[in-house]
Order: sequence, then structure tokens, then C-alpha cells
Amino acid sequence: MTDRVILHCDLNNFYASAECISHDEWKSVPLAVCGNPELRHGVVLAKNEIAKKLGVKTGDVIWEAKRKAPNLVTVAPHFDLYMSYSRRMFELYNEFTDMVEPFGADECWLDVTGSQKLFGDGKTIADKIRARVKDESGLTCSVGVSFNKVFAKLGSDLKKPDATTVIDRENFKRLIWGLKADDMLMVGRRIYERLLKLNIITIGDLARADGNMLKSNFGINGLKMKAFANGEDTEPVREAVKSRDVKSIGHGMTAVRDIETIDDARDLIYYLCERVAARMRKSGFRGALVSVGMRDSSLFSIVRQRKMNVPTYSSTEIAECALAVFADNWNGDPMRTITVGVSKLEKFDEPRQLSFLTDSARNDKLEKLDETLDKLNFKYGNIVHRASLLGKDFIYDKNDAEDFLPFQR
Repeated sequence: MTDRVILHCDLNNFYASAECISHDEWKSVPLAVCGNPELRHGVVLAKNEIAKKLGVKTGDVIWEAKRKAPNLVTVAPHFDLYMSYSRRMFELYNEFTDMVEPFGADECWLDVTGSQKLFGDGKTIADKIRARVKDESGLTCSVGVSFNKVFAKLGSDLKKPDATTVIDRENFKRLIWGLKADDMLMVGRRIYERLLKLNIITIGDLARADGNMLKSNFGINGLKMKAFANGEDTEPVREAVKSRDVKSIGHGMTAVRDIETIDDARDLIYYLCERVAARMRKSGFRGALVSVGMRDSSLFSIVRQRKMNVPTYSSTEIAECALAVFADNWNGDPMRTITVGVSKLEKFDEPRQLSFLTDSARNDKLEKLDETLDKLNFKYGNIVHRASLLGKDFIYDKNDAEDFLPFQR
């Protein structure tokens, strides 16, 4: 069986690069895009190459970053600008294949297996993409080329900026088995700490580790990590689609900083659920099934769901259910991304089962409250906000056109 050819395209220093392209005066100075840059506790979201060489890291608190780079220029994020670039790059990738899977605003996997007769082999396609990205946007892109998604992403991380790295069956042990295990997808900080206690330091150590031992310590995920380290990743690149019937309504966010406490998770979940519920009301739907997606700092993801007692478009009802799902499934690892979705949708005008339960009466009151808030915000311009969300440095506000994953899948 012929191997697939998978590319992982990663726009280098994306937010900071976009800012420098828009402002010539920033191209020769250390620059960082920061959440709430006017506050000392804001964090670095992205940095340019100059700042990176001075030791500035994503996630640094601003005062830490400025201690490393005293002349550091800090700017607030402009997500409309980033999403504009992101969409343009997505359209570019789609000229080479329709099998494009976004992984955040600045990364995509491409399956170009069927495109090689048109554009050349994987490395040739990667080089063509890098050249066009630079020529058409001014950004640079690092591309990993491999026979699976995990190794393709490792390849894009190995050489930056503006480089192509090929990881194939002949060289993958030499290129990546010596890397620390936490360089690989699924292996976050806490998992790596547990691996170190088992004397598993590198990806090679993980590949050679006893499967039964890994399963006893990490469950089925232990076997998945071992398989990934050995190149046994069969996860497909999902085809991007431009439209579809509405089967669910959701909203997700990669937080400005990792979510490490249940209080922060609660605030983010309530924020997401307000967005989801508002979209449901605008589209004329109630929903009965809540799903919660959780991606930790190692980029390992799970999705869990729970049925609500009463179909609803109440943000409070949806948030309470989503928070319960999160609390039941969170293992304490820092969370990078949380997504909330509602499915089992029904239109307002469809007949529904009446109930004498207190759940139904409470839901009706909460729905009417949200409807009233919708009217106030529509009439006076988004004036009502949940008090607990004010001043949160890990939440940034976006309109629907600036959703972090700007492509429907």
C-alpha cells in the first residue's frame, strides 16, 4: 500500500508577522503581540524573530518579556487582520488540494497524495506553497512533509522560519527519536512528567516502551502515544466544506493563556455558551444535547456530551450543563482550547412536549430573560455583559467573522 503524503503548514510567528507587515517601522525591532498589553499581567501571544532571539517566549508575562528585551514593542491583537490573512492562506492551500484541515488560525494539514501528478512530490508542493505564501502575503511558512499527520507537524516544528522538512520511513528514527517526548502531539507537560518517572525521556524511548506498561499508566492513550512515536498514525486529513445543513451550533476559543483553574474554565464556558445561545436564538433553534471539546496544552483533545432535561436556547441552562461535563472529564491539565456545541436541534415552530417539571418552568423564565437581553443589546449596542467576565485576560472578544477556526469543516 502506497504511503499518504501529508503536509503541515505553519505560518511563522503569525500574529507578530502580520503586525510587522502592516507597520514597516516594526520590522527591525523586537515585537510581541500581547493580551491586554496595557496591563503588566498580560501575556505574550506571539513574538517576531528578533524578540524570539532575545529569549521572549509565547506565554511570557509582559514584564518578564521586557526584562529579556528592554526595547520590546508590545501591541494589542487585531484578530480581524489575522483572520483575513488566515482565510487567504486557506484559499491558497485549496488550490493544491481540497483535503485541508485547519488546526487553529495559522496551521493546516493538507493531504496532497492525489495532487502529485499535477504539482510534483510532497517536497516540491511544500516549496511551491512556501514561495507563494511569501510572495502573495509577505508571511513565511514552515512545512513538514510526511506519511502521517503527527510526523508532518513535527516536521514543520523542526526548522523555522521558512523551511521544508521531510520526515519519511527511512529517516524518521534518526530525525525525531532523539527529540524530547513532549515535542510530540498528545504529550503535554504533566504527561511528560509522568513519563520521566518511567525513564521515558525521548520519542524513541516512548516508541520502544512496553505497551502493557504504558496502558497500565495512561490507559488507551498510552498505546496511542507509542503508536504515534512509531509512525502508526492513520488519522485522516478531513476535507474542508463550505456549507452544510445546520445539525449543531457551537463556538470555541483558544484562550490567550492556558486555563488552569475551574473558576477560569467556568468563566470561559459561560462566555462560549452566551455566544452559542445567541446564535441559536438568531437561527430559530432550541437544542437538547450539549457537547464540550477540550484540548490541553499538549494539543490532546477529547469531546464529551450530555443530554439536557429540556430543549432550550437559554445560555444559563446550556452553560450549567457544559460546566458539569467539563468538571466530570477534566484531569487538571492546563487547557488550551474549550469548545461548546449544542445539537439535537429543533425549530421554534416545531411542536414540543409540554412538561410540568420545575426544569421546564425555570427554563422558560431563563429563555425570556435572554430574549430581553437580546433586545437591549440590539437596540443599544451590546451594553449588557456578564459581570464575572469583565477584565478576564484570557478571553478576547470576537465577532462571528473572526471565529478562531475561520473555516467550516
